[in-house]
Amino acid sequence: MAMHIVLVEPEIPQNTGNLARLCVLTESALHLVGKLGFSTSDYYLRRAGLDYWEHLAVQHHKSLEELKGLAGPKGRFFWVSTKAQKLYTEPRYQDGDHLVFGSETRGLPRELIEQHPDTSIRIPMWGALPRSLNLSNAAAIVLYEALRQIKGF
Repeated sequence: MAMHIVLVEPEIPQNTGNLARLCVLTESALHLVGKLGFSTSDYYLRRAGLDYWEHLAVQHHKSLEELKGLAGPKGRFFWVSTKAQKLYTEPRYQDGDHLVFGSETRGLPRELIEQHPDTSIRIPMWGALPRSLNLSNAAAIVLYEALRQIKGF
């Protein structure tokens, strides 16, 4: 597995379906954490993932603590948030890193970002509106930067 995409309480099935496709095509794993805003049998989830879903390495976890326990002490986590100070291009990613994204409407909790300032990252945005990028777009941006570094593209 090249990388791990972690979605904490995703709400929109189409985003998760798009990320399922992205994970299959980049040989990355998808982790769904906490309560989902949809069923994994949801029509829109399957539609967005098309026929990729059966090839997906997907795991469900009750909590981030459970996932971190499974990753072990060597597991590295990068917390992607508009609240972070560091840019997503600053870390030196490694094979097997976890890229963690919050839900579409809430993102990751501020306390979590404050607890991990060295591994919390953001994508720069210049628009005047106080919003953020679509979840699946944001994940693709960060994942491809990590893969560029790891695979030397």
